[in-house]
Amino acid sequence: MKLIIRLLLNALAVIILSYVLPGVDVDTYQTAIIVALVISVLNILVKPILIILTLPITILTLGLFLLVINAIIILTAAHFISGFQVSGVLWAIIFSLLLSFLQSILHSVLKEDK
Repeated sequence: MKLIIRLLLNALAVIILSYVLPGVDVDTYQTAIIVALVISVLNILVKPILIILTLPITILTLGLFLLVINAIIILTAAHFISGFQVSGVLWAIIFSLLLSFLQSILHSVLKEDK
């Protein structure tokens, strides 16, 4: 149940950012759910491989190259999903930064008090 709520919160974050950022476009709410799902799958499967392959440049840039890796993940999702468009690498970097920030705010709602 918590996984579905997290997925819907991620989709909500994608929708909010598509309204705020002019370089990002999501057609429908169903597309936003698919975007959230695809980005989650890409983060689980592809991102660790990219991090390992680019470890020297990531160390050299003190971790800033991870922004480029996040942009690659966003652009890959935009390539596979027809109703999701990102205008360029800069918009993908901004989208990934704001998505992470918005997800942390929305997911803090789910935290249970211990």
